[in-house]
Amino acid sequence: MKVKMTDLPGIGKKISFITGEGSMIVLVVHHTGKREMYFFYDKDNDEADFSIDLTADETRELGAQLLGAVYQPVDSEKMKLLKSQIVTEWIKLEKESPLVNKSIGASEIRKKTGVSVVGIFRTDEVIASPDVDQVLLAGDTLMAIGKQEEISQFEDLCAGEAVI
Repeated sequence: MKVKMTDLPGIGKKISFITGEGSMIVLVVHHTGKREMYFFYDKDNDEADFSIDLTADETRELGAQLLGAVYQPVDSEKMKLLKSQIVTEWIKLEKESPLVNKSIGASEIRKKTGVSVVGIFRTDEVIASPDVDQVLLAGDTLMAIGKQEEISQFEDLCAGEAVI
């Protein structure tokens, strides 16, 4: 991206951003604090395709958002690694399981297996992001997230084939 700054005598500054795709964003900052932003699909056009007036605070907020002050997307390589290691599985809670009639917190599921219960499907009810005091019932289908080996251990626990 090319950035060019120009003085506008009696007005303020003009800052032009030319993208790799050949578009251009122009920000005019007036001495009064007023900001005008223009967008040109083609940098060689004389007339903007879109424009907007912004206050100083709005300009700072937009800048902060563009810098990633609030949200930082995950690097695609890190996301591939995460996807290869994290598994989400729906597991039915059998009546023989030691988890039946215990709360998620009292069962210490995450501490003992590494798995997090992130949802419960119970008859016609869906409990999203259940609290730690949510009691698990026989027949519940639990949405669990964790590493594959943790999920396998949790499946055994839900089937009543393991004890915590």
